[in-house]
Amino acid sequence: VQLKESGGGSVQAGGSLRLSCSASGFTFTRGYAAWFRQAPGREREGVAAINAQGRPTYPDSVGGRFTISKDNDKKTLYLDMTSLTPEDTALYYCAASPMSGIIYYILAKDFTWWGQGTQVTVSS
Repeated sequence: VQLKESGGGSVQAGGSLRLSCSASGFTFTRGYAAWFRQAPGREREGVAAINAQGRPTYPDSVGGRFTISKDNDKKTLYLDMTSLTPEDTALYYCAASPMSGIIYYILAKDFTWWGQGTQVTVSS
């Protein structure tokens, strides 16, 4: 399985970005997919996840600003981010897992395959 993120970049506070993750060797109808982020000196944090049936899960920390979606035919996962703040600055990773069921908590240990990450920088 290979995952490749794109769409990162620099944006001013209050702006929006769409991240994409293209997958090979994995079908999003077969398991979980998620977005994580990691800022310097901080632990990796799950910011959105979606299960095989398309049910999304978000942590309280993103406050309704992030939306995860997927296009099963294109084998692409998306993360739409709005109202960005400097605290959203991080390396964003796409991850996938063969697990099934409802995602209650977005935990890195539950994900098997990872992309290399795409940098998001939000300036004030």
